[in-house]
Amino acid sequence: MSVNQWIAQRTERFDSSGIRRMFALAAKVKDPINLSIGQPDFPVPAAVKQALIQAIEKDHNGYTPTEGIPALRQKIQSAVDKQFGHSDRRVIITSGTSGGLVLALMGCVNPGDEVIFFDPYFVMYPAIVELAGGRAVKINTYPDFRIDTDRLEAAITPRTKMILLNSPGNPTGVCYSAEEVRAVAEIAKRRDICLVSDEIYSQFSFDGPHHSPATYNDQTIVIDGFSKSHAMTGLRVGLMHGPAALMEVMAKLQQFTFVCAPAPVQWACLTACDLPPVDEMIKLKQKRDWLLQELGNDYEIANPGGAFYLFPKLPWGDGQSFIEAAVQEQLLVIPGNIFSDHDTHFRISYAVDERTLERGAAALKKLARTAVGV
Repeated sequence: MSVNQWIAQRTERFDSSGIRRMFALAAKVKDPINLSIGQPDFPVPAAVKQALIQAIEKDHNGYTPTEGIPALRQKIQSAVDKQFGHSDRRVIITSGTSGGLVLALMGCVNPGDEVIFFDPYFVMYPAIVELAGGRAVKINTYPDFRIDTDRLEAAITPRTKMILLNSPGNPTGVCYSAEEVRAVAEIAKRRDICLVSDEIYSQFSFDGPHHSPATYNDQTIVIDGFSKSHAMTGLRVGLMHGPAALMEVMAKLQQFTFVCAPAPVQWACLTACDLPPVDEMIKLKQKRDWLLQELGNDYEIANPGGAFYLFPKLPWGDGQSFIEAAVQEQLLVIPGNIFSDHDTHFRISYAVDERTLERGAAALKKLARTAVGV
């Protein structure tokens, strides 16, 4: 048997070549204008760093209960109970938000089940659906990236097991309104469909409050974490909460996969929970507003109410030709077809320093006005 024959067939059902191609292009760029990275440019808060160091020095470095250390679970549970008031909502700590998503899919989706999510989507969604043996059902939201409930209703079949919702969204930055979120929550409840809400950008809602479908549907599974709000992307602690019976299954799956989230980071998250929103949140809103003004005459951009992304429409050509032209200008952005079945847009992350943002805006305006490749 050859090595290739050892590879599981499930790995053939999704493709990461677009991402690898982007990294290959990026490796060739000297002094890049990097607007591609989906993580905050501000540091982990000093108090959280200190708490992490202290946890390590106190030897909080071993296994924890798989559902998380009691102190952190209880602190988050109190906040969740205050927010939602559900009698049957239980919190567990996960190995990152991505780990929580994997647990939700593996814990709820059987082979052949259909999972609905909205296009554009976080790049991980199709892959984890396929890994769970499910079938991805994508609902087109172009051109404004809003939810059409008629399309959602039409996509539901007897095989529909789950709806995945992400707001504020990656890659678009779009925040769904309370009416949109409520509509999805009520459809899921009425049709007896598991609703999973990816809320990792919940603290990045710039134009109004964040709306969680758990407000309207007490069976919703909510996944959140500290990666974006506290710049802890590499420290891998997330959280999820939902009906107790489901969280019991998620904890069991975590026991036999990730085991537990990193112990010292969980202790540091106790400190993170008590910190007010970082000042950088205000700066990110200012960066968004500045960039929208700078690019408004050259690009069509749906209103990005949160996260730290813009998803402009390509001014010319296809994604590959535009990205290659951008690389010639030392500019790194992400082609939209990594996040979508459509090849009409690209993603910008504006979580960068002001100088990088200024260079990026200048390069983008130049690209739009020279129309390379048309």
